[in-house]
Amino acid sequence: MRIGELARRAGVTTKAVRYYESLGLLAPTRLTNGYRDYDEHDVRLTQEIRALCHLGLPVKATRPFLECLALGHRHADDCPAALAGYRDAIDELTQRIEGLTARRAVLVAHLHEAAHRNSRFSPAKGQGHEVTG
Repeated sequence: MRIGELARRAGVTTKAVRYYESLGLLAPTRLTNGYRDYDEHDVRLTQEIRALCHLGLPVKATRPFLECLALGHRHADDCPAALAGYRDAIDELTQRIEGLTARRAVLVAHLHEAAHRNSRFSPAKGQGHEVTG
């Protein structure tokens, strides 16, 4: 099948398919006229990449999942390397959440400090904002 049909069936753009190919995640055969020729396995791989990206995994991090399918497993996450990919994504999210939580705490502290310093000034009626944490 041609790239447009693969993209349509997998729910991605042709640009995404070309990107996946440039990363070595897809390896279509070439017809004598130079056109790419994709098969059902490529549809499955492309759908898997799309699904994993919707979970928040970067495209490059889908490789262990695709390799698991290439080994003949029914599910892309039946291999230890795929499970490690989930763990890595969870660890990265945890770090981001912790970083955002720390930033939020600093902002709340600055807000409370500024509000306390400015509490001696009474805001015009109807113009005050309650400070909450």
